[in-house]
Amino acid sequence: MAKSDDGARKRGHNTQLVTAGRRPEWTGDPRLGGGIVNPPIWRASTIIYDNIADLDARSKDTHDKLYYGRRGTPTVWALADALTVMDDGAAGTLLFPSGVAAIAAALLALLSPGDHLLMVDSAYEPTRSFCDNFLARMGIATTYYDPMIGAEIAALLRPNTKAIFTEAPGSLTFEVQDIPAIVAVAKAHAIATILDNSWASPLLFPAMAMGIDISMMSLSKYVGGHSDAMMGSLTVNAALWPKLRQNCYLLGQAVSADDAALMLRGLRTLDVRLERQGKSALAIANWLAARDDVGEVRHPAMADCPGHAFFMRDFGGASGLFAFTLKGADKAKRARFIDALTLFGIGFSWGGFESLVVPADPPRSAVPWTGGDALIRLSIGLEDVADLIADLDAAFAAAEV
Repeated sequence: MAKSDDGARKRGHNTQLVTAGRRPEWTGDPRLGGGIVNPPIWRASTIIYDNIADLDARSKDTHDKLYYGRRGTPTVWALADALTVMDDGAAGTLLFPSGVAAIAAALLALLSPGDHLLMVDSAYEPTRSFCDNFLARMGIATTYYDPMIGAEIAALLRPNTKAIFTEAPGSLTFEVQDIPAIVAVAKAHAIATILDNSWASPLLFPAMAMGIDISMMSLSKYVGGHSDAMMGSLTVNAALWPKLRQNCYLLGQAVSADDAALMLRGLRTLDVRLERQGKSALAIANWLAARDDVGEVRHPAMADCPGHAFFMRDFGGASGLFAFTLKGADKAKRARFIDALTLFGIGFSWGGFESLVVPADPPRSAVPWTGGDALIRLSIGLEDVADLIADLDAAFAAAEV
């Protein structure tokens, strides 16, 4: 077991998931005889001060102190604290109403008119839309790059390049990037790096330890785990923490205590759900790969997935999201296949307890998608693998009608 900086024994991830964010001052009141397991839901807009001296004192330091509801309550602080503990080397975590809001805040904190952004070509579609619309209107240029570029990304740098955005793996086509190589180039040129770590979470990919400056997650997915709350997070290193924290406050970003409590509840079981869903997904991916009517399976743990060697080197396991193609099929056949499924809900997002399916049509700029029209993304839930395979098997038969 690794040691912490002060030489004390460092706790494992499962222990951290159970204990993080449960400070005594957030979970109870000594006047009531003790604490409770979960931080209570502290809802607040207005905070009442004892006197003007109290108001003045808190206005100078609002971290972990009640000041105004937008700046958080113990429920919100508990979630942020727990997410920070998960990512070794992080200075703090900021919370946002959605993953897209978190991405937007990170980019706006790092970029100004006239700057240049390098964006991975496999990025989540709303990320691309923010770049092509909002950032473009601000005079910020975006260059999309091949996800497999690695250290050769140095050739794309400009004097005004201020940030490199990564996503490993891509959430539609699942290329695994060589993150350490990209980080090394970025650090050599004093360029900030951002990672969308929603697929793996810090449990499977330790972003801060890999040198990433800002690790983003859509908490709506695996952290929440129950498809009933939306939130995003930015976990930030010490160098960028003051800038990101100020930017968050200036943009007026805030989350509700109720949603924070739901995220905390999901966080406690994140490891066991990831392990179960990851094993189920790989079993289903292998079953699909053995079928003659499947063209390609895009699962990072499989040897023919682009970047598989990086996955084996850098990741601690796989989650439950992957994609495959129907061999020689068009969109009509894909629609028949998806419509025939009964255990897979047709819906966006992933990471809940239920299995989901969506048709995937990857938008590309730098590297054309050559996998055809029949790409299908599966999010594997907690159902029995045998039942999910039977459902998929029936859908293959229905698609041929």
